[in-house]
Amino acid sequence: MKKGLAVFSALELGATRVTVAALLLLPFALRYVRKVERSRFKWLLLSGVVGTLIPAFLFAYAETRLASGLAGVLNALTVVFTLLMGAMFFGQRITWLRAAGIGAGLLGTIVLMGLGGSGGDATPTGEGNAWYGLYIVLATLGYGVSINVIKHHFHGIPSLAVTGLLLMLIGGPAAAYLLLGTDFLYKLQHVPGAWTAFGYIALLATLSTAVAMVLFNKLIQQSTALFASSNTYLVPIMTLGWGLLDGEIINGWHLLGMGIILLSVFIINRAK
Repeated sequence: MKKGLAVFSALELGATRVTVAALLLLPFALRYVRKVERSRFKWLLLSGVVGTLIPAFLFAYAETRLASGLAGVLNALTVVFTLLMGAMFFGQRITWLRAAGIGAGLLGTIVLMGLGGSGGDATPTGEGNAWYGLYIVLATLGYGVSINVIKHHFHGIPSLAVTGLLLMLIGGPAAAYLLLGTDFLYKLQHVPGAWTAFGYIALLATLSTAVAMVLFNKLIQQSTALFASSNTYLVPIMTLGWGLLDGEIINGWHLLGMGIILLSVFIINRAK
C-alpha cells in the first residue's frame, strides 16, 4: 500500500486492489456461482462490502498519513471487534475477563495513537497524523462483522467459492469506479513510476487479498471466529519489521501500545 500510494490516490489504490483480486478469482467464482443458494448472496455482499471493499479504501487512506507499521499494529483490534460483533449479533458471550480484554485493546489504541505519534515522516505524503489510525479502527470493525458472517452463514461451502463470489460481487463496482471515476488509466500512461506502483498494488491484491482471504476464510470455517482473528498476533510483528526496513520510526510509546493491544488479544482468547 505504501509503495502504491507513491503514485496513486487512496481511492485508486483501494479500487485497484479489489478489482485485481476479483479478476484473479473470477474463474472460480463462475464455477461456483450456480452451486451456492441465492439466499446466501446477501451475506456474501455484506461480508464483501464491510470486510473487503470499505477496508481497502480505509487502510489506503489511513496510510497516507500513518506509518505502515503502525497500521499493521492497529489491525490487531480485529479480535476485539470480532468478539463485540459476535456478542451483539451472533450470541457470543462476553465475560468480565473478556470485557477487560476489550478495555485493554482500546487503551492500547489510545497509547499508540495519542502518545506515539504517526511514526515519523516516512509516509507517502511526507506528513503524519496519528489520528488517521481511526480509519484502521473502523476497518477492523468491518472485519469483525465479516468474520462472524463467514463463520455463521457459510459452513460447508469451500472457502475458494466464498472468497471468489464475494469478490465478484464487489469487483464490478470497484472496476467501474476505477476506470470511469478516477485518473488511474491516465496515470498509467503518463506518470513516471506508475507501472511500478501498480505492480506493488497487484502484489498486494494477489497475496494480501485473493490468496490470504481464501486461506483465512478456510481457517474461519475450521475453527472459531476468535481463533481465526488471532492471526493478528503476527501481523503487528511483521508490519513493524517491514516498516523498520523501510525507514519508519518506531518509538517506545508505539511498542507499549502494541504490547497492550496484544495483551488484550491474549486475554480475550484465553478467557472463558
